[in-house]
Amino acid sequence: MGFVRKGRKAVGNLGKKLENKKVCLDVGGQALIEGVMMRTPFRMALAVRKKNGDIAVEVRNTKPLAKRNRFFGLPIIRGIVGLVDSLIVGWQALSYSASVVFEEEEEKLSTFDMGVAILLALGLFVGLFVALPTFLASFVDRFISSTVLYNLVEGCIRVGIFLVYLTIIANLKDIRRVFEYHGAEHKAIFTFENGEELKPENAEKFTTLHPRCGTNWLIVVMIVSIFVFSLLGRPGIIGRVLTRILVVPLVAGLAYEVIRFVSRHRNNSLIYSLSLPGLWLQRITTREPDRSQLEVAFSALKGSLGEEGNNVAGEN
Repeated sequence: MGFVRKGRKAVGNLGKKLENKKVCLDVGGQALIEGVMMRTPFRMALAVRKKNGDIAVEVRNTKPLAKRNRFFGLPIIRGIVGLVDSLIVGWQALSYSASVVFEEEEEKLSTFDMGVAILLALGLFVGLFVALPTFLASFVDRFISSTVLYNLVEGCIRVGIFLVYLTIIANLKDIRRVFEYHGAEHKAIFTFENGEELKPENAEKFTTLHPRCGTNWLIVVMIVSIFVFSLLGRPGIIGRVLTRILVVPLVAGLAYEVIRFVSRHRNNSLIYSLSLPGLWLQRITTREPDRSQLEVAFSALKGSLGEEGNNVAGEN
């Protein structure tokens, strides 16, 4: 599961290692059902392992919502827009991978279907990680006078619920496979960022823990919410839940800006330390992939680079 990964990267040729060629290119990714989605500002590529062992690859021209309008690219707004964009693209990619794995004809999701799916995902997020922690924290309300301390307790409950949720689903067989593809996605991007030839054997030495993984965004959301919720006071339990739900987009936008800042200053050891909780969390959300899963990840990566990757590699 991934947000945008940025940086100055050495791009390897699709057939041989490219040396001393650098290009600024955004590459994001997401694990799918038996597959991986990779995305650049130019296109999105989906690679899925079919039941017969072949890899189905589909490349689609795409442009992130945040880059289609100047307003969408403004600080904080771009984080909110990016979240919506990721949900839409993510559901489309999952739908495609399911159709390939189960050998069904791909059906385009209607606007209504997409809206329902996004609302259900948001409802699960809000219910488990906003409403439930607020409700549980209300039992200690009378014992804590400080609003900041109260929100710290609520935040700890929220993180605890999140970790329990991840631990439970990580032990499900199908989800474990998805987390393995998540690890393959990270290893493929590490290979790309280090300018090595895009092939599985070069990826095996890299870790599955990537400092700019979208998983980091989730833990940052939990931390930022502690400070934002502290500004809302302590109304009744219903008002408390409602106000927290209303500011979720703001929290998401602020969390994106924090990750963007950390990413741009990752050479600073103090600032880089802010990404450590996200890296620790990835020990749950990623697993070591096998060679076949890495092959799928590289198929998606190469598809997303497309002509741009070839042109850069072919410069003299």
